[in-house]
Amino acid sequence: MQVRLAELEDLPALAAIMDAAIAELQRGFLTPAEIEASRAVMGLDTQLVRDRTYFAVEIESEIAGCGGWSRRATLYGGDHSGALRNDALLDPKREPARVRAMYTRPEFARRGVGRAILDASEAAARAEGFTRVELMATLSGEPLYKACGYREVERVLAAPSPEGVRVPLVRMVKTLV
Repeated sequence: MQVRLAELEDLPALAAIMDAAIAELQRGFLTPAEIEASRAVMGLDTQLVRDRTYFAVEIESEIAGCGGWSRRATLYGGDHSGALRNDALLDPKREPARVRAMYTRPEFARRGVGRAILDASEAAARAEGFTRVELMATLSGEPLYKACGYREVERVLAAPSPEGVRVPLVRMVKTLV
């Protein structure tokens, strides 16, 4: 397994991984309508790639997953999630870094991809002076984050999709040592 910074050339592959992960890995956690509605609040945030805070994990020369962190205020959402976006820079002395956009190709699930991304993200945030990290978890991602030391702060419902469906999410935090 190799963790590297994602490049702009990776964007089509990353988008495909996100699409597959949203469609397949949320089954059993969300209803079909919630899975479809989650596409409005999840997805590709190219700012993370441009900021050099987004990782691709390769297994046998294939991108198996992606995810990263941010020094910006946006907690979750993709390029298409305009209302959720806030590009203001965070103060590492007062605010937590954000862990963002974690996705694993379904055929590589439960092989350490997510944990490798979290390790790389937390190390990079710590190197920039952050002492805490925060994320908005999907219900399917919550078990991984709990296993990696994140604790629940609150359960929320995302804004309704055009069809009126709201997706359950979990805001979680972790103190970096």
